[in-house]
Amino acid sequence: MEIFFLLLLVLIMAGALGSGYPVAFSLPGAAIITVLLAAGAGYLFAGSPDAYFESGGPSQWLSAGVTNLRGVYWEPERDTLIAIPLFIFMGIMLQRSKIAEDLLVTMAQLFGPVPGGLGISVVVVGALLAATTGIVGATVVAMGLISLPAMMRNGYANPLSTGIISASGTLGQIIPPSIVLIILADQLASAVDQAGQSRQDLYKEVTGELTMPSEFAVGSTSAGDMFLGALVPGLVLVGLYILFILAVALIRPRYAPAVPYEGRYDLKFLGQVLLAMVPPLALIVMVLGSIIGGIATVNQAGAIGAIGAMIMAGYRLYEGNGRLRYVPAIISLTGLAIIGYVLSNYDTNVQNITNADDAFGVNLAIFGVVLTVIGIAWSGIRAYFNDNALTGVMVETAKTTSLVFIILLGAAMLTAAFRAFGGEELVKHFLEGLPGGFWTKFAIVMLVIFVLGFFLDFIEIAVVVVPIVAPILLADPEANVTAVWLGVMIGLNIQTSFLTPPFGFALFYLRGVASKAVKTIQIYIGVLPFIGLQLLSLVIVAYYPPLVNYLPMRSSLMAETAPPPINPALQYCVEEYVAQEFATNGDEIESAIDRASNLDLSYLPEDVRGDFERGVSKARESLTLMQEIGDIEAELAEQAVEYRPQHSFVRGLQAEARIINAELEDLRVQISRGFGDTEALRAKAEEMEAEREAILAQIPESWEQAEQEYSKITANDRRARGLYRRTVDQAYEPVQDLMQIIASAEALAEIEGEMEPLARDAADMDRETADERFKEVERLFGDVAGGNEIRSLLSDARREIDARTPNVERAREYIEEAQALYEQELAWRTRASEELLPELQRYDMAIRDTIGLRKQPRLPREQALFIASCNAEHRDISLSF
Repeated sequence: MEIFFLLLLVLIMAGALGSGYPVAFSLPGAAIITVLLAAGAGYLFAGSPDAYFESGGPSQWLSAGVTNLRGVYWEPERDTLIAIPLFIFMGIMLQRSKIAEDLLVTMAQLFGPVPGGLGISVVVVGALLAATTGIVGATVVAMGLISLPAMMRNGYANPLSTGIISASGTLGQIIPPSIVLIILADQLASAVDQAGQSRQDLYKEVTGELTMPSEFAVGSTSAGDMFLGALVPGLVLVGLYILFILAVALIRPRYAPAVPYEGRYDLKFLGQVLLAMVPPLALIVMVLGSIIGGIATVNQAGAIGAIGAMIMAGYRLYEGNGRLRYVPAIISLTGLAIIGYVLSNYDTNVQNITNADDAFGVNLAIFGVVLTVIGIAWSGIRAYFNDNALTGVMVETAKTTSLVFIILLGAAMLTAAFRAFGGEELVKHFLEGLPGGFWTKFAIVMLVIFVLGFFLDFIEIAVVVVPIVAPILLADPEANVTAVWLGVMIGLNIQTSFLTPPFGFALFYLRGVASKAVKTIQIYIGVLPFIGLQLLSLVIVAYYPPLVNYLPMRSSLMAETAPPPINPALQYCVEEYVAQEFATNGDEIESAIDRASNLDLSYLPEDVRGDFERGVSKARESLTLMQEIGDIEAELAEQAVEYRPQHSFVRGLQAEARIINAELEDLRVQISRGFGDTEALRAKAEEMEAEREAILAQIPESWEQAEQEYSKITANDRRARGLYRRTVDQAYEPVQDLMQIIASAEALAEIEGEMEPLARDAADMDRETADERFKEVERLFGDVAGGNEIRSLLSDARREIDARTPNVERAREYIEEAQALYEQELAWRTRASEELLPELQRYDMAIRDTIGLRKQPRLPREQALFIASCNAEHRDISLSF
């Protein structure tokens, strides 16, 4: 019966949407009606309202959507969706202020003389508007009103013109900042948690190990990562559009003729171009650049964009004295410049003011803030009084934001009802039962999303489909895709929903503003090649994942908050880098190790000398261990040729058995609760058990031995890597410690004579005086690298004085011993600083970025870029599962 109510849920939702009923009410309405019908049927026919639910009852599932939404979006840590109203405000404000219109006119004049130039200008403007507004409807309408008549006048073919305008207007869904990317990031954050747990459970089941290595974990994502990941694919799509237009213009010139500019390309025209392009481009750089540079979060970048759009509207909408047009914007920019100068040259923390310079910096910062606020407020007042723009933008922002959040709430309730009737498990079992592995499942999901795009809006697809399918795809270790890549792929696919007939919204928007000379069928024909280009971009991004993954990885590893090189998730790529360096520069590194082993260390303390010599030995050993890791990798690759087909076959059978096990568990629950015909259910359970045994019987007898042999090699790989990591850490730590100790010779010399007064006055000290004076000297030695042994002797002396029966003579002995040790330490450190330290620094430079890489506080630039590139590739880890 659960299947019946699941189908009923889908039919009610589809019927409501197809009839034109508002989406915000169709989604929760379908959930509420179906849950109530299931509860009523269960009460009438089975004696319990819970009978036809997979688990739980109607009250639980009716409240689940609201509870989940509240739990996710009311947490202070989950503030991603705050960016939505900010970016909506920014887009609508730029649209109302006619910045888009200025861009279109100017770019058409600039590119017009090129074959297909007018169409190219529409694509370029569409990309710029996508990076500033991101609102499809407003963009398509604006370009339809301005560009379509111009293209028709200049002989452009109607299908090509309408296709260009419709496709360019949808770029805002994939080029950041984009509302759909924010929603996808939020949905994928929960999917990553589920996928991570599923992968952990799978690893435990197939290997028997309780913990899964961190390098196999599913990486999380954020709105900022999604923005970075979507940037290059968005530009690829723009490039495909431009290349297509150029090809049409060259092959069929009459479809996209050149449009000569009737004016002159002089300084006045250059000024118009700069005035139209520089402010929007500056806003793009400020919004996206602040995210890429790690300066601002997505929410903060949204606030920057909203304020920037209002400042631009302040001068664009102004109709008064021309001399005052740009004054508010100039005031704001001046204030920002002052703030930037202060932050670069002064400490603006009020608590740290110690001199007149600090006070001047704080006062200058206050002056800059006041100027910025004045400029923003002045621009806001202008936007309010000119065309009532600010009020209209605020109202539209509130409407659009409310619509998005109501749909999110409705989708949460629909998803809860879908799970109540076992829909999620049904989809999971269907996808896992498909032959062909991950890529078959992925292709099916992409196809479903593409088909749904013919009928549903992008928000419904993002919030209904993604939570169901994303955990399944992310958990699969075969492709081991990142959440960012999956989100961008879904985003590119969802973008087609604006162009696909019959319900493509971009088509409706353009039809509403196009002249009667343009037929609807021409609009439909015009978008077909652009739909094909969007699908081609999907193939390109699927084939080369670094187009998506590289920028987020690079940003993460280059940021101030970058994980250290010792982070477990980075180790595979760190070792790939070291292996490459050993192969290229191994002779130089080995020569450096030889020089270090021949250094004169005879005058160093025995423990320090021994640690360093063992470290040099470990450094030499690390070269051998890396060679061993390479040999094991080659052996794994060789064995995988024969092992992989057998592994895929057996794991497929085991996956089928798991599906049957899950269904058996459901049957046993129904039998234990007395739901339905118990005897019939028992018979069905027996059949399913027999089916499961028949499936498992297909596992070849040779499988167990093959798995053991391959597992033995992977165990050797893990052992070798673990030993290598411990070895390089033990190799580099003594180098760091010895250099710090030697470099502290000067600091040690500065506290010479601190112990003599203690020895002289020890006999006359009481407990309180001894604690005060000794602890101060102990602190001085504790601050010096390698000074803890002297500090320990002084502590022993203090305790002798503090004892119930003070022993002054014994305290003096400890102090004399500390003095003697001090003289020895100062002598050898002073000598080593002249003779040994330069050689140690040379040795450190030779091994720091390879053997010592794990011990660096953060990745150097070269290594960070390599590891970002390495991690940007999807690595198949399925043979470890």
